[in-house]
Amino acid sequence: MDLGLKNKVAFVAASSQGLGKSVALELAREGANVIICGRNQDNLGRTKHEIERITNTKVLAVAGNLSIAGEREQVIKKALQVYSAVDILVTNTGGPPAGKFEELTLEDWDQAYHTLLASVVGLVNGFLPGMKQQQWGRIISITSMAVKQPVSNLILSNSVRASVVGLIKTLSNELAVYNITVNNVMPGYTETERLQELMAKNPSFASAKTEVPLGRFGKPEEFAAAVAFLASVRASYITGVSLAVDGGWIKGLL
Repeated sequence: MDLGLKNKVAFVAASSQGLGKSVALELAREGANVIICGRNQDNLGRTKHEIERITNTKVLAVAGNLSIAGEREQVIKKALQVYSAVDILVTNTGGPPAGKFEELTLEDWDQAYHTLLASVVGLVNGFLPGMKQQQWGRIISITSMAVKQPVSNLILSNSVRASVVGLIKTLSNELAVYNITVNNVMPGYTETERLQELMAKNPSFASAKTEVPLGRFGKPEEFAAAVAFLASVRASYITGVSLAVDGGWIKGLL
């Protein structure tokens, strides 16, 4: 299936490793011009060269902490200096600290807000004018299956990521008139460094694999394939959805 992504410009946040990296690689494989972003310059450089080697396409790497307004604005500015507009925006962040309510401070909550929600608002604000001008765009947020079914000991993620879903659903209604689709993708237990960290800190994660009907953890490339489809021209009538890529872990009907 031709996804129609050749020469589209895609910005993928937090893409020096983990799910963001897998999404950037998949979009580059489909022919998109990919902009990757991350805080660690060394990791970012390695990822840039890896994607370029595998796909034989040029990758723009821009370092910055997207939870800090000033750095986020500089990242957006640098991206738009190279490309006049971004066609596909994939918002993504690292997970906030694990912990129960009374173990967390107000500073933890404030940081979770800036990392998980403010970063998404800022990126959409920065890249939306170009999408509106060209009357085409894809905005895809990467959140977590926790927005549909809270995960124990992850109250920050459960709470603040849910607000991102509210933002995405509302934007899907507001931006449809501009031919911009807006969707959310909810990764389940996927084989990343983040999952390894959670399993080390939270004993309940030891049995996580048994909770997945497919009986295994997901692979990053499986998740990336779902995001690439939503970013494609073939997904032009899909907007405002929250797609679970979780092996059937979420038990609810909706």
